[in-house]
Amino acid sequence: MVNTAKQDRQGVIQKATGLFWEKGFHATSMRNLQQVIDMRPGSIYASFGSKEGLFIETLHHYAHTGLARLDACAETSSSPLEGLRLFITESVTGSRKSAPSGMCMLVKTISELTHDNADLLAEAKRLLGVIEEAFTVLLVQAKERGELDSSTDPERLARYLQVQLMGLRAYARANDDDAHIDVLIEDALGCLG
Repeated sequence: MVNTAKQDRQGVIQKATGLFWEKGFHATSMRNLQQVIDMRPGSIYASFGSKEGLFIETLHHYAHTGLARLDACAETSSSPLEGLRLFITESVTGSRKSAPSGMCMLVKTISELTHDNADLLAEAKRLLGVIEEAFTVLLVQAKERGELDSSTDPERLARYLQVQLMGLRAYARANDDDAHIDVLIEDALGCLG
């Protein structure tokens, strides 16, 4: 019975993630949530404390899913750099039609929220940092394997890749030419060698 409740909670969080990712925090009403996750507002408050509480859980779900995809890309690739390349390519072009929004949910959240939602904004920034740290770990591994020059700063390169990924996803949202997007991805990843 407990396992079923946990699965139900995860299902609710997954559905809510898609809705918040598509519409954003402010544009998602309690009525929208009620329709998508099939819970009345009282049940949402009882389970998550508030709309904000549910949103925080969706941010965590989104980040965890992204980190799991990054790990899977690294595990199935011949090298850390190839894993990063695969992850970035999948994030930009692989999810264009299947994701609720072309933008990263964390970036969308940071772009949308103001200091009126300081806790949500801070958590989205923190989670984006966690993903950047995961990039750094792979880049350190690549440096140790000799895939990157010994003078490469993995943290700086991770920040660069994060910026490139944000821009590429936004560009892909605004442009439908896959060939141009593929060239831009290769240009952005050129620093990986």
